[in-house]
Amino acid sequence: MKESGRKQGAAPPCAACKLLRRRCAQDCVFAPYFPADEPQKFANVHKVFGASNVNKMLQELPVHQRGDAVSSMVYEANARVRDPVYGCVGAISSLQQQIDALQTQLAMAQAEVVHLRVRQTASFSHHGFGPGSPSNSGSPSSKLMDSQAKPIFDMDMVVDQASFGESMWTC
Repeated sequence: MKESGRKQGAAPPCAACKLLRRRCAQDCVFAPYFPADEPQKFANVHKVFGASNVNKMLQELPVHQRGDAVSSMVYEANARVRDPVYGCVGAISSLQQQIDALQTQLAMAQAEVVHLRVRQTASFSHHGFGPGSPSNSGSPSSKLMDSQAKPIFDMDMVVDQASFGESMWTC
């Protein structure tokens, strides 16, 4: 009977050694970071950086920093596989553009809130509904007047939103 070359009960070779078709030594630098059940992880890193370069980088680092280095290499390698030209810089750029667009939307929404508050304050003071006015006493008649004032405000808001959107872009 032919012997397999591995001792029984020995751990399977890591993904790196399996891909490189070599024997996985007990002190293999790749084994802790590229387990056998994640072969694509090392395949991408090998494709982008090369096994020799990864080996050199890991051996030059202190053991406590190797995990972070492997995570970075895996992230960059996966990004390079998805986008060979820009890699993770393309992903970062895309996220930055999303942040910029969302910040612009937020600024516009905040400006609209301020504009509507100013219009509401002007509308209430114009109709005599200021905080110190006698018609704002909480009586049923003031509530009726508030409900009557609301449709006017809603119409103003529709008109203002159309003109507000145009004025924001013409500044």
